[in-house]
Amino acid sequence: MGSTKKLSMSFLNSVLHNGVGRYVCQLQRLTLQFCKKHQFSRGMRDFIEENVVDFAHRNPQIVLYVTPHTKYQSPKIIAEYLNGKVNSVDVAKKEREEIAEIVDLLRTQSGQEILKTVKPWRSQSPSTQGIWHPFMHKPQELNLETFPSDKATFRGPYRPYEVLKNLSPELQEELAQLKARSLEAAQKERLEADS
Repeated sequence: MGSTKKLSMSFLNSVLHNGVGRYVCQLQRLTLQFCKKHQFSRGMRDFIEENVVDFAHRNPQIVLYVTPHTKYQSPKIIAEYLNGKVNSVDVAKKEREEIAEIVDLLRTQSGQEILKTVKPWRSQSPSTQGIWHPFMHKPQELNLETFPSDKATFRGPYRPYEVLKNLSPELQEELAQLKARSLEAAQKERLEADS
């Protein structure tokens, strides 16, 4: 019987919004431990001879330690992240290409625990509009209506003159004065432009 590790659940997030302004590599230190003679360390020795210098030039922000062991120990890669987490990967019997993939994976990880995501999005400022529903942009009278209904579902087109008919006489007078003032101002501008 194999044991299964149960993953904790969380929202998808990044370390301090990493990558929004500028990207900061979360891998702080990488230690390559190997044995000089043991056959299980052959892939690690090949990786150190052929790939380590290029990796160090491409990633100057990562401190790289190469530590040989005199005892016959299994080769390991130890990654230390900015948040203090230490991740150790056993690379016994791995080829140089596999070790390069593991190193690249450790370089791109954030150091946070791997979690099962609750949902694939998360908002730092949730919407104040509420949840969408089918009657969101419909007249509120429809909320009280029982369907099927004989009434039309939608209101007719917007007619501004109907709104003006329902205004009080004082407001109608004020609108007429504003219209007259705007026409006078437009005529003055035309006369000044012509002269």
